[in-house]
Amino acid sequence: MTMPVIPELLTSLLESQYGAETAQRIAQGYTHRRPVTLRINPLRTTREAVEDQLRQAGIAWNNVPWYVDAMIIPNAREDALQALPVYEQGGVYLQNLSAMIPPLVLAPRAGETILDMAAAPGGKTTQMAALSGNEALITACEKNKIRAERLQYNLDKQGANRVGVMMEDARRLDDLFSFHKILLDAPCSGSGTILLLEDEPQRRMTRDWLNKTVATQTAMLQKALKLLKPGSEMVYSTCSILRMENEDVVRKCCAKANAEVLPIEHALMQHVPQLPVTIPGTLCVCPDEMHEGFFVARIRKRK
Repeated sequence: MTMPVIPELLTSLLESQYGAETAQRIAQGYTHRRPVTLRINPLRTTREAVEDQLRQAGIAWNNVPWYVDAMIIPNAREDALQALPVYEQGGVYLQNLSAMIPPLVLAPRAGETILDMAAAPGGKTTQMAALSGNEALITACEKNKIRAERLQYNLDKQGANRVGVMMEDARRLDDLFSFHKILLDAPCSGSGTILLLEDEPQRRMTRDWLNKTVATQTAMLQKALKLLKPGSEMVYSTCSILRMENEDVVRKCCAKANAEVLPIEHALMQHVPQLPVTIPGTLCVCPDEMHEGFFVARIRKRK
């Protein structure tokens, strides 16, 4: 089988945005076979119970310095973890480290109303429920019926019982809704998640498709800022490392909505590999042997 290659347009965009040296660093990040990483779900189990089951199964783990509920599994694949009772009982959720970042930055709290605008399959939704001790009132949107059913399955399995699923395009929500916090993990090109060693087919990436993707992201972020209560915060994230999907969208929408970017203040900023950004305080994770490429911005709507 021929080794998949990076789409030509993506290579061109990365070199134009970051320069040849950093683009090569990113390309190297695409070649790694990352270890399995998981998130412990305190709504269903304890860290001690997870460690006991891993130990009994002969599975080693490493801790993550910036997230007590995360584990790196260096020498076992997904099927070994899926065979554990704690997995079947919803006590752990297999999730890339980078995907755990947006809920941590949003920091959901008990009593808050939270909107997850593109929630399926539910990794970040269930993480927000866990972070709030199941005491936040979360609305999770997913317009596709099959994906909404998968989302509900994961919510039930993880014990996230204060989440309401709306089978709706979040862009069509009534403007009378308002939320204390919003997570918009927007549909994107996936330019941060390419895995050349996983026999992944080359992605269909054209200028027209990227422009349509950016238009969707812009419409969703504009809607989010309408639904966010004045003085409140939201997180915009993508699994892309292209500025046109990230800083450019954030800058445009914040200017129109009287919103501002706040610096991300979390211990993870000292640990994750970062790419240069054009909006200070935002985060763009560089793909490497441990992390997917990811962008995260913390945004406040001014009063």
